[in-house]
Amino acid sequence: MLTSECICTHLRRAARGVSRHYDEALAGFDINVAQFSLLRHVQRLDRPSITSLAEAMGLERSTLGRNLRVLEAEGLVQLADGDDQRNRLVLLSEAGRARLEAAHPAWERAQAQLVAKLGEGARDELVRLLERLA
Repeated sequence: MLTSECICTHLRRAARGVSRHYDEALAGFDINVAQFSLLRHVQRLDRPSITSLAEAMGLERSTLGRNLRVLEAEGLVQLADGDDQRNRLVLLSEAGRARLEAAHPAWERAQAQLVAKLGEGARDELVRLLERLA
């Protein structure tokens, strides 16, 4: 492996490894970690607008829109008219709720494995540092 002091290089490499870890855990549920995260945000925010969902997730609206179209095609989310024509609401469908409920224990196991690997103190510090960078 090449050595580098580049923070971006290390973060991107770690992000790929962590994503792969969660994706493997969620593979049996026909969902990846990005989709799981998006569905969880929709669930937590309860009928968010596309704009507020994009802001909460730190995504561009266009990127979020592409991801939502995939979930909508699978019947996991529905888009509804908002207060005006420019802003649509994202609703979690019953199929989306069921998928989240089924996949959540696998996500929890994947999370616990990473916390065990790092330790709780290092996890907390990592989250703090990543929030600071974000």
